[in-house]
Formats: sequence, structure tokens, C-alpha cells
Amino acid sequence: MLIDTHSHLNFKDFDKDRTEIIKKTLEGGVFLINVGSDYESSKKAVEIASKYENGVWASIGLHPGDNKKEVFDNQKYKELAQSKKVVAIGECGLDFLETTKEEEKLKQKDLLIEQINLATELNLPLILHCRKAHKELIEILQQQAKANKLQGVVHCFTGSWEEAYQYMDIGFYLGLNGIIFKIDVEQTIKKMSIERMLLETDCPFLTPPQILEKRNEPINVKYVAQKIAEIRKENLEKTSETTFENAKKLFNLN
Repeated sequence: MLIDTHSHLNFKDFDKDRTEIIKKTLEGGVFLINVGSDYESSKKAVEIASKYENGVWASIGLHPGDNKKEVFDNQKYKELAQSKKVVAIGECGLDFLETTKEEEKLKQKDLLIEQINLATELNLPLILHCRKAHKELIEILQQQAKANKLQGVVHCFTGSWEEAYQYMDIGFYLGLNGIIFKIDVEQTIKKMSIERMLLETDCPFLTPPQILEKRNEPINVKYVAQKIAEIRKENLEKTSETTFENAKKLFNLN
């Protein structure tokens, strides 16, 4: 078994064939977590997951890149989290471009802390997005961890081994997807404990090179597993089984 711990089948890219894609995914031995990036996509993720007894779950949150179009409403997200299908808070985090102004960076940090507080209150793990802000994200997590027990995953990890070590030291997992075919993170993949690794696709994005179609799908998480097993010189079955158990543990999947 495999689990795609970060998919976006709730996005409009799958409006025409979502049911067929999920059917193919589950029949292919792959479970999935649909991740929200704002309130509407979070609500959609919950609606989709609610249609399936097993194998499909949801995460709810406000992406740092979407904070200009939506004010985070703690109560609305808390109400969504009442569904037993919600297994995490996120995708939240920091997204710093070269053009991101200090005022915007402060807003993103405040938004992240709000969602950390919600995750702590609901005893749910975090799904974290980080672009060009690992130093700042690590500082926030280290500070927050002094008062609360934090758990979660740094999705689509692209940082250095030193940053990876700091995240794992706090207690976080690292999510690996098709980005590993584009960016060199082999040192981290080789050195990290497989017990701190999760697999994902970030579909419809980051399609593995083995796939000619532009749109990525959860079933393609198998190519990520194969690449990681190859890099670590380990058995594919071990990679698949261990990362599956990691996901079950972190997200409390039954």
C-alpha cells in the first residue's frame, strides 16, 4: 500500500473526472489526503472525503499565498474540522519571494501562528508549505514548540540537510514528491531516517518525468517511492510500507 499525503483533487483541474481518478487510485492500492489551500477548497476536500468510507481524507487550511483574498476565520475552519474525515490543518506556512515585502512576511507569520494554535487546540498535525523561508519557519516552530507539542509534515521539502535535521529534531516529518526529479535533495533522502519520511504528489502539480500527461495524479506517488528506494538503495516494499505506516501514525488514520 501507498498513501499520497498531499493531493489536490479538490481543485478544478479534476472537476471532469474526479470520481474516476479516485476510483483508479483506490483500486491501484493508493490512499490519499486532499489538502485545502483556502476555505472553499478545504470545504471541497471534506465533501469529497465524506463520500468514501476509507482511503480518502481531508486537510483544511489557508495557504500563505491566499491570505490576500481571504481573512482566516478560525470558527469556520473549526466547524469544518468537526468532520471525522479531517486529519490535519494546512496547507499553511510561509511563502517568501524576492518581491515579498516585510509587511506581507509579518502577515504570513501571524496567519501561520493562528493555524498552529488551531491545530494545537484540535490536536491535529500540521501540513506546512515553505518556500524560501526555512530559517523563519524553523524559528517559529521552535518557539511554538516550547509551549505546545507540535506535530506535522513539511510538505514538498526542498531545503538543506541541516534544515531537514532541524525540522526532524522538532518532531516533524518531511514530505517528498516529484520535486525530487527536479531539485537535488539526494543527501537528505540518503541521510534522513525513513521513519520521518512521507510520500506525496502535490497533484495536479509536479508530475514525475515518467508521465507524459501534464496533470499529475495520486497514483503517480509510486514513482516517488521508486526513486527514493533507488537513492537509498533499499527495497521498494520497505519504502512503501514504512512511509504508509508513518502516515497512519501522524494523521491517526484508521
